[in-house]
Amino acid sequence: MRIVIAPNAFKECLSPAQVSRAIERGVKRASASAKTVLVPLADGGDGTVEALVTATQGRIVEALVSDPLGRSIQARYGILGNGETAVIEMAEASGLKRIPSEERNPLITSTRGTGDLVLDAMRNGVRSIVLGIGGSATVDGGTGMARALGYEFLDEEGKPLPEGGGSLARLCRIDASQVPQSLSDLKVVVACDVDNPLVGDLGAARIFGPQKGATATMVERLESGLRRLGEVIERHFGVRVLDLPGAGAAGGLGAGLTAFVGASLESGSRLVARFSGFYEALEQCDLVLTGEGKLDAQTCMGKLPGIVAQAAGQRRIPVIALAGVLEPGWESLLDFGLTGAFSIQPGPVSMQESLSNAERWLASTAEQVIRTRLAVQGETQFSEMTSA
Repeated sequence: MRIVIAPNAFKECLSPAQVSRAIERGVKRASASAKTVLVPLADGGDGTVEALVTATQGRIVEALVSDPLGRSIQARYGILGNGETAVIEMAEASGLKRIPSEERNPLITSTRGTGDLVLDAMRNGVRSIVLGIGGSATVDGGTGMARALGYEFLDEEGKPLPEGGGSLARLCRIDASQVPQSLSDLKVVVACDVDNPLVGDLGAARIFGPQKGATATMVERLESGLRRLGEVIERHFGVRVLDLPGAGAAGGLGAGLTAFVGASLESGSRLVARFSGFYEALEQCDLVLTGEGKLDAQTCMGKLPGIVAQAAGQRRIPVIALAGVLEPGWESLLDFGLTGAFSIQPGPVSMQESLSNAERWLASTAEQVIRTRLAVQGETQFSEMTSA
């Protein structure tokens, strides 16, 4: 029996690779002869670097970059096994995890550190970048990232604007004269699992601003700044980002990457699945085991277990999901190709118990799934023998 193990992370608990190994331990306890293929996956957020580096036998690189408030920090990114593609999580440099709650202020926080990572990857000779966006502390439309790459954002007097989204309403001109020519040769693909536009009721400021520390007054100031940025981008570069699906991701970084580095926006789950070799792993596969911290009605809307279930279902391969929590609506995944789903929790437990025991419970649940499958196969063979 050949089993592909392709889970997402269990957020704030286990990485995709840790989930994969825990499931494999359970499989091997049930069937030592089972052949397992581990393909840890991610959706463009936390775990994307580890998933792709692990899948391609790449390497981790560290660089000195700016945090969202301009302080120097060490941040990590990956270079894939081909040596030509880097994978970056913007949250590693510009994420909420980098600043405590009392310091969060999207009027001044910047994505410059993300641009620093892009520059470092270019110095390491990469030709393409997979950039996961999510978990940002910023609403600057990607202008900080662009500044690191040589762009300048000027007011009507030709003076550089301060970093952050709070000054963008005064933007008059974008100067690209110091941008290196080599940037035009770089291919950037953005892993993005939201389709919010840059501005409006569903835009970056109004939907995501409050979770980054914005008050109601700050939200409207940020909204005005992003609208101005979108208008100036369209005037200078002929690129319309105001209503582009995904442009509002990561505080407008989706728009900035599109305009300033010519990036394309893709579903994070599908992109990571493609780069990790998941679709190739399905060839001659008997069973797929996937998983995520929570399955609910939204899981089939582009989230990773839904992508895995759909791909396996199209190939008529059974796929079982293991989850920390099954919430109402997860059953919609059955229409996507999912065979079944199981919560790994043995009963009502506290959050701390769940986090502490996740690896053990994953292995135990995976073991029971495989034992059940083997028993059913044996019963089928016995029934055929006796009926004959």
